[in-house]
Amino acid sequence: MYTFRARRFHVKQPEPTHSAAPERDSVGSAFDASTPLARELHHLTERRKALAHATLPTPDHTRVFTVSNQKGGVGKTTTTVNIGAALARSGARVLVIDLDPQGNASTALGVEHHSDVPSVYDVLIDDFPLADVVQQSPEFPTLFCAPSTIHLAGAEIELVSQVAREHRLRTALEQFIQDAEEPFHYVLIDCPPSLGLLTINAFVAAKEVLIPIQCEYYALEGLSQLLSSIQLIQRHLNPGLAVSTILLTMYDGRTNLAQQVAQDVRDHFTGQVLESVIPRAVRISEAPSFGQSVISYDPTSLGAVSYLEAAAEIANRWAAGSSDTPDTNHPEGVSH
Repeated sequence: MYTFRARRFHVKQPEPTHSAAPERDSVGSAFDASTPLARELHHLTERRKALAHATLPTPDHTRVFTVSNQKGGVGKTTTTVNIGAALARSGARVLVIDLDPQGNASTALGVEHHSDVPSVYDVLIDDFPLADVVQQSPEFPTLFCAPSTIHLAGAEIELVSQVAREHRLRTALEQFIQDAEEPFHYVLIDCPPSLGLLTINAFVAAKEVLIPIQCEYYALEGLSQLLSSIQLIQRHLNPGLAVSTILLTMYDGRTNLAQQVAQDVRDHFTGQVLESVIPRAVRISEAPSFGQSVISYDPTSLGAVSYLEAAAEIANRWAAGSSDTPDTNHPEGVSH
């Protein structure tokens, strides 16, 4: 059994620093090109330029991700929506499956998900074809969403009596991919913050797990249980499942704690943690209130650039023919 122990951190108080007085330009305004803010803006500009010239490869088969973490508030839905939008922006065909009864991913992608709309609930319980519930998102022409409705809140109980209850999403998704007129490159499944039958359906349907981890101590404590649950799925229901991607979210580089949590995660999961990190950013929080991802709401913002970089890394690290393909034969699917 894999055990991840979150160590307790002793954060040193930063010593006071004394910055030099700012220079003054020709009209006497204070300006210092070497200030942290100026360096940060320059760095962000360089990152934007690099992304503008980047071309993302598309996989030769559909990559199905489950975005999961049993702890709430770590950025699962935000990550699902923005990674999906970033990949679609590059031209990939992306399907987001909203498996969370709250329906936040559906809201963020601007698709209808009131109680009268056919949804994932109908797929799981009434055997609707997935194609009958999928809607095109107004975000990008190649971005689609299978919405969630309030009915999904009762699906956990109703699934108990269903035949092949753990495989119902997988069966529907495989049929959808097979019948699609144009191939889908990515499927991202947004899970509820629990380890019930909805999440189990997501794990069985997927080949890869993407785990967003908030850069705070408490976010690490439930990781061991999540990995143990994934091991059980691998052993009994889906041997091909692998934890391929871990994304650090809500990162605040100004704090020693965030830096130490990030380093601790990188030490434990050497091959899975993306170099890209998602910072705390106002634009990321604002975007859902406009029914948009941050990628379309403010594509030049720090949050959008960070998610675009993460999406590019996902596309490049395990693209078709890459030697970095996730090792699905590893018994735990993670690096020790």
